Amino acid sequence: MGQRMPAWADAACADYAKRLPRDFAIEMTPLKPAPRSRPIAQILAQEAARILAACGESTIIALDERGTACGSTAFAGRIGHWRDDAIDVAFVIGSADGLDASVTRRAAERLSLSAMTLPHALARVVLCEQIYRAWSLLNAHPYHRA
Repeated sequence: MGQRMPAWADAACADYAKRLPRDFAIEMTPLKPAPRSRPIAQILAQEAARILAACGESTIIALDERGTACGSTAFAGRIGHWRDDAIDVAFVIGSADGLDASVTRRAAERLSLSAMTLPHALARVVLCEQIYRAWSLLNAHPYHRA
């Protein structure tokens, strides 16, 4: 959830995306958050409907600071598994109020990028960088130096 990202975030995500080969491409589908004029439960439910529709049949990975912590090498292993099994994955970053329970219930897993709460733009950049880092690990590219 989140449409208008700061220019620095868009530039960083675009940079990581262009580094990836076509067979490892990432596609971002920004969704407009619901207006904040109603109770949070209603807002999250409305956003959840759009998120689930956008994800279609993809395996959902919900990004949540209360999710499972995962280092870069372990994350690369997950990405490699999904790639090898031809699993289409949709990483979901919630709005300012998080994600509705219907999204986290449908998610195959909840993954934490950090124990700290990150602003949406920064979470998006961290995710793009970690996807690129995963690709570099899986392909013995020198970007990742352990």
